[in-house]
Amino acid sequence: MPKILVVDDEENIVELLKFNLEREGFKVISAFDGNTALEIARKESPDLVILDVMLPGRDGLAVCNALRQDLKLEHIPIIMLSARVEEIDRVVGLEIGADDYVTKPFSPRELTARIKAQLRRLTKEKEKVSTPAKKQLLNNDLVIDPACLAVTFKGIKQDFTPKEFELFYFLVSNPGKVFTREYLVDKIWGYDFAGDMRMIDVHIRHIRHKLEKFPEISQLIETIRGVGYRFREVF
Repeated sequence: MPKILVVDDEENIVELLKFNLEREGFKVISAFDGNTALEIARKESPDLVILDVMLPGRDGLAVCNALRQDLKLEHIPIIMLSARVEEIDRVVGLEIGADDYVTKPFSPRELTARIKAQLRRLTKEKEKVSTPAKKQLLNNDLVIDPACLAVTFKGIKQDFTPKEFELFYFLVSNPGKVFTREYLVDKIWGYDFAGDMRMIDVHIRHIRHKLEKFPEISQLIETIRGVGYRFREVF
């Protein structure tokens, strides 16, 4: 039974979600402020977090960022909830690591569908990780190991989240080819992706940041303005 952590300071919203999610077969745990949400997440290790942006103590953006910094919890899907509808608010939420962003008022049925989509993707990612795969060795310096989602350059290892790794692995495996954001979403996230197309840009930014100590590699990930991305063919 998947465990969902619902974090919102409005009790009626928590109860609404609890009722609908339990009816769908989920186990629901809840918190009404950011600090408590982090404590519960670290103790319970939920399968997914529904996180309101405006929270007492520590807001949802700070909680999301803290979860993404925790090695034991960084893989957990996070769906942000907010009454803010401006584009910049959605972008900020995605920038710090949210997987999806839903504005209030929302449809419980649609939110449930988004939750199921996130959990399906998480299951697929775990299946891919558990499937034995050969290492890809490039130029004797860059080693990409699908078995542990690790990238090693000149003996220095850098861990990636599952989606970061899958995106980087795909680009490196197809050097010189330009891929649109739409194609990458379909390839990496799947056709039922319910989130924002900017997730591609966010993940590319995170990958570059993690590889900034290796400019020989990070600079090979090129942005093709108005189109998408490619990994420059140099090996």
